[in-house]
Amino acid sequence: MSGLSSTLTERLSTGVQTPPAALPRLLSGIQPRGALTLEQHLAVHGPVPSDAAARGRRRARERASMLVDEIERAGLLGRGGAAFPTATKLRTVAAAGTRRRAVVVANGAEGEPASLKDRTLLESLPHLVLDGAILAAQAVGTEEVIVCVCESAGAGIDSIARAIEERAAAGSERSRGLRLETVPSHYVAGQESALVSFLNGGSAKPAFTPPLPFERGVRNRPTLVDNIETLAHIALIARHGARWFRELGTPSQPGSALVTVSGAISHPGVYEIEHGAPLSTLIEAAGGATARVHGALVGGYAGSWIAGRLLSGVALSNEHLASHGASLGAGVVLLLSADACPVAESARLARWLAGQSTRQCGPCVHGLDALASTLEELAGGIAGARVGTRIGQLTALISRRGACGHPDGALKVILSALDVFEAEFAEHARHGPCAACSRAPELPLPELPLSDPRIRESEGRR
Repeated sequence: MSGLSSTLTERLSTGVQTPPAALPRLLSGIQPRGALTLEQHLAVHGPVPSDAAARGRRRARERASMLVDEIERAGLLGRGGAAFPTATKLRTVAAAGTRRRAVVVANGAEGEPASLKDRTLLESLPHLVLDGAILAAQAVGTEEVIVCVCESAGAGIDSIARAIEERAAAGSERSRGLRLETVPSHYVAGQESALVSFLNGGSAKPAFTPPLPFERGVRNRPTLVDNIETLAHIALIARHGARWFRELGTPSQPGSALVTVSGAISHPGVYEIEHGAPLSTLIEAAGGATARVHGALVGGYAGSWIAGRLLSGVALSNEHLASHGASLGAGVVLLLSADACPVAESARLARWLAGQSTRQCGPCVHGLDALASTLEELAGGIAGARVGTRIGQLTALISRRGACGHPDGALKVILSALDVFEAEFAEHARHGPCAACSRAPELPLPELPLSDPRIRESEGRR
């Protein structure tokens, strides 16, 4: 097992041979339809290193510490969008949990309309997610795991529920601490403080912090909120070690990641990439572009646009994407064809993002609405001569003023579009709508505005 450190080999060995470093990793064994059963999952990945020998609290703490050390050596960063070091998060919650038992929240509340990566894991590979969640629970000294899934993800809900039942039927002691919760299908409902609020019986709204969830989260207990792709990586690192994990990727961003490719592409879907791989290879793997590409949205609807002419030189790592003002974020690459109107698409996106406000912060409620109106006026050619000044004023009003990252994310993607598609916006300001404005939209967006009463219910209590 050359991919394991000597310490992990001595203490956590399971007899499972280290697999080749090549892809796929997370997507190993995935089927065209349906989820892997527990038996099939174990046939692909083998068992998780057992804690049967960890008798007593001291031994259990030692093993938990060893796993966190291995995750740190692996350099695993969170896959929910912020890319925060996973080991740091685990240690922080574990330290807080010495005073009061912690809770682990497996965050599968994928509100990003352009992403399907978490839904794919939930629907097809639920046991890999549960393995990681249970290991994270061990690392922070608890048994309680709450798996959160969007209420609109019917197949994902069914898949996780069956996987928990399978483990209970197999006599797994750890299955007793697993619980499934469905959460509102809203863009910001997956933000960690919004999840905690909902799980505590409130509305799925982000909370002003501090305290942070690791300090006082679910039932005021220290709470680890981790994206389910992050947890799936933990399940593999526990089996195969840090050295194996680092055989792919870059020094600063090791390993692989799931990316949802959509838009002007032959085979849209979820692909597993090595960090640092050229974007061109991902496009080729997805069958190639179906039209000339005018730009690519990278990272999702809180991400950044990159001009089509630059895409051949783009590599998929945050270190490289930073030079384009972008990051992998929620693991999204969306190709916009040259047939689409980027101005009309941006105005539509801005209006949708404004509609996703939970209406508790003035800069978000009023600022995003005003920004969407300004873009709609630009698209219609009625914005006026001082539109640039107005956008600058709105930027100052919105930036870093909300309880969560939603207003800043919305501002980022809109300002990026104004920069990358500057010529098109200027043309619309002078001459009004273009012929492409009447085409069917290319950006995937739910048509319904914010309407979930569980999100709005607390407005009357404020």
